[in-house]
Amino acid sequence: MRIGRVLRAGAAVAAASLVLASCGDDGNGGTGGNGGGDEAAVAEDACPGGGDETITIGTKFDQPGLGQQTPDGMDGFDVAVACYIAKQLHGDDVNVEWKEAPSAERENLIKNGDVDLVVATYTINDERDAVVDFAGPYLMAHQDLLVREDYDEIQTEEDLEASDLKLCSVVGSTSAQNVKNDFAPQANLVEYGGYSECMNGLQSGAVDAVTTDNSILAGFASAEQYQGLFKLAGFNLSDEPYGVGLKEGDSELQQQVNDAIQSMVDDGSWQEFFDTHLGETNFEAEEPEITQGQG
Repeated sequence: MRIGRVLRAGAAVAAASLVLASCGDDGNGGTGGNGGGDEAAVAEDACPGGGDETITIGTKFDQPGLGQQTPDGMDGFDVAVACYIAKQLHGDDVNVEWKEAPSAERENLIKNGDVDLVVATYTINDERDAVVDFAGPYLMAHQDLLVREDYDEIQTEEDLEASDLKLCSVVGSTSAQNVKNDFAPQANLVEYGGYSECMNGLQSGAVDAVTTDNSILAGFASAEQYQGLFKLAGFNLSDEPYGVGLKEGDSELQQQVNDAIQSMVDDGSWQEFFDTHLGETNFEAEEPEITQGQG
């Protein structure tokens, strides 16, 4: 059972269950999970709650299988990972306040102190590491394409490089930069505020493909409303190590989060979370190997 559903009853009475969406306006109405703009997003706390400690965690609200706001609460692999870390840091009854973390706003949320941690398909790279610190990684993903089930024009990476297909990605994501700079320089890149908007474009035919990490694409492809409509192209176009973002220079917290991730792997929870949320999508990933803050 998914962690967001298992803990639904406790969530209903958690005082921290009402949280605001990210206040950063990226000009695209947020991630599309809540209608965007300046309106508040209400999310039930997917961790038990009831304790004296509260931690604010940024995650995605519109990524099925990873971080999704549903009528029953927060759900997904990133949500399960974040809850596990929160409980390792502050005990089983920790209150988690969820804050929407669009790709373009993650560094700002951390630097401004709006969140304690970001667990939001957050790829570790040198540019980001110069601004914030990371723990982990807790998952290794690879960039791929999601296309309609009957689409067969792109078979190889060479096809992709020569193609002028309409590709959709999200503002501020590493996937968008990879498209521009590397594997599809001739493609017509469309950037939206969230992947839900890209999926709407793919379904309507406004774009030919959505490009981002295979974990994200697999989560969308397995969502009930999209089952049987789309397929992964099967490319491994980049390495995308997902880390937990935290304020720069907080080495104590970094080590504590690293220890929590290692514990999650060692006690089998990581595999359980992965199988529950991503195991039905043919997306395969090895257990993570921590590299951040290791000297």
